[in-house]
Amino acid sequence: MSDQQLTIGGLETVYDALATAIDQAGADKAQLFLVKLALLNAKALADENLFQEQISVALQDL
Repeated sequence: MSDQQLTIGGLETVYDALATAIDQAGADKAQLFLVKLALLNAKALADENLFQEQISVALQDL
């Protein structure tokens, strides 16, 4: 795992890009888009244990 972290500005940029992409996908395809994005990011991360941890964190406080 890399020690690199996004800055607050970087997180805001990623959030804006994600929100725009979800809007572009449309309500009927948003869930499919997010699953595809998650799988692509899991592949890029190349660490299934870390990905499982991220799933657990993302499920908190929904």
